[in-house]
Amino acid sequence: GGSPRQLTSGEYDHGGGGFGFGGGGGISWTPDGKEILFSGLREKDWEYQWRESEIYAVSVAEKSVRQLTKHKGPDSNPTVSPDGKWVAYTGYDWTEDTYRDSKLSVMGIDGSNARVLTGSLDRSPQQMNWAPDGSGVYFTTEDKGTRNVWFASTKGDVRQLTQGNHQLNVSDVSANGQAVGTVSSNYVPGEVVTFSLAKPELKVLTAVNQDVLGDVKLGEVEEVWYTSADGWKIQGWVIKPPDFEASKKYPLMLTIHGGPHAMYGVGFNFGWQEHAANGYVVLYTNPRGSTGYGTTFGNAINNAYPSKDYDDLMAGVDTVIGNGYVDTRNLFVYGCSGGGVLTAWIVGHTDRFRAASSNCPVINWVSFVGTTDGASWYRNFKKLPWEDPSEHLQRSPLMYVGNVKTPTMLMTGVNDLRTPISQTEEFYE
Repeated sequence: GGSPRQLTSGEYDHGGGGFGFGGGGGISWTPDGKEILFSGLREKDWEYQWRESEIYAVSVAEKSVRQLTKHKGPDSNPTVSPDGKWVAYTGYDWTEDTYRDSKLSVMGIDGSNARVLTGSLDRSPQQMNWAPDGSGVYFTTEDKGTRNVWFASTKGDVRQLTQGNHQLNVSDVSANGQAVGTVSSNYVPGEVVTFSLAKPELKVLTAVNQDVLGDVKLGEVEEVWYTSADGWKIQGWVIKPPDFEASKKYPLMLTIHGGPHAMYGVGFNFGWQEHAANGYVVLYTNPRGSTGYGTTFGNAINNAYPSKDYDDLMAGVDTVIGNGYVDTRNLFVYGCSGGGVLTAWIVGHTDRFRAASSNCPVINWVSFVGTTDGASWYRNFKKLPWEDPSEHLQRSPLMYVGNVKTPTMLMTGVNDLRTPISQTEEFYE
């Protein structure tokens, strides 16, 4: 307890992680309790730096700050080893790409001997925990809709430890190698689990939703893969209504994730099961630009968003329609943020949907980049809008609003700083 006291000072963003798709911050105590490691950028004109952050350590007693990394690119998520001699962290070399998977690196507590441990892994390490003996780092990573635990040894060996069609999150590892976290799957909301890292067999400790879901018949979840533009393979899932009959025709609801660098997966979703319970076939997919499929897939929308991700979504709809149980007169679509962008784009490019809901969208890239709290969006175009606004306009749903015939609801919070309410108002007006 006691009164909190400030350790860092100066007009810097202590705890930032790259300032624009650079990752999170995170702090880590040294085992002796004398220092706290954090990421940020303590440099002149730091607020104008894009995808730049370093790792620092602040003395708890003296409040002095020392810098551990000096690297062009974002470094974040420092995690100190049990013996206090090493630091694991994530980052990547600076790039103008829209997306790049980060790497797990280690360095000495003084910043020396930095080296990458996951150079061959095209996925982003998250939720890092050191092995109790300091032999390496456990972490989770997204992969094709799932999340499992991996291990990277300090010698550079990388291997997957847990298997399963689930989303496993690890919050802590004890001194004897026992891990605790949560797990969710298609039919099970998040439950607390524990397992030994030496023999990772999950033991579920809770059943907090059993009294609610025990007597509920859920919709069946089916994984689908299909081919889209340029021959790209796209993954998605379909939830069918309970008591589904293939001979019947059902309305279809397409839901689109935001980000746009994010990943739908196999975790339980109350909302989608509720839609299915009301008689809808629910389709959710990971179009190009999604995470969990590697850097090339995630970066495929670089200076091209929206673009062929629209084709990925429409190919998914066509694939499910091809199964014969969809009422093509009753297609619906919705999404928020990045999903709101694509929903607004969809109704400007096709009349196939009966209704749409574009939530927290970007409608006009020219006005958006100057008003959003994420100023780094200026960097997601080849040229600045005052140099050449043509790309901003070509990629703006506003330019296609004259084509819209689909009844479309728009919804944004009036205090939304990421996708300001003015964006919604432009489309509505």
